[in-house]
Amino acid sequence: MKPLLIISAAALLVTASLNAQTKHEEKHEAKKERRKLRAEEVSYQSKQAFAADFGTINPISTQKMNDFNEFTFVKDGQIVSAFYDIDAKLVGTTFNKNFSDLPEKAQQYIHEKYVGYTPVNVLMYDDNEVNDRNMILYNTQFEDEDSYFVELEKGNSKIVVHVSMSGEVAYYTKIK
Repeated sequence: MKPLLIISAAALLVTASLNAQTKHEEKHEAKKERRKLRAEEVSYQSKQAFAADFGTINPISTQKMNDFNEFTFVKDGQIVSAFYDIDAKLVGTTFNKNFSDLPEKAQQYIHEKYVGYTPVNVLMYDDNEVNDRNMILYNTQFEDEDSYFVELEKGNSKIVVHVSMSGEVAYYTKIK
């Protein structure tokens, strides 16, 4: 009778231990999942900085990227994206422009040097001069400065050229 009682108690102890371990693992997994979701969200500090920088404008969308938090919104009828660094400091903003908005010198250079390419999109980057963090556009880092990025297309080939505010043009990257 005693051995049966000891075996029953041991079995009960093992079952309770396994059940507790399973619940602990489930809690741990749930915590990991919540942490992962928070890591994919735009930081609270960036949201506060955005509100301070742009007032009552509500973002259309927010996105956490590898290096930045992006807020997309409408300002003066134009879609704008604002990028904040890990310290919740504004790095810069981007918005669409027309090819005709480029400096005349840049327009001529692009027409002469990129024969057969059609401009399909012009993006202007407005740097926040107070923050010296370099920006990344089209998966490529560039020096902080106000500038244009012109997407050019020729058949299946799509490239981007960088245009300075003074009209200097340089190849930037290929879009895949």
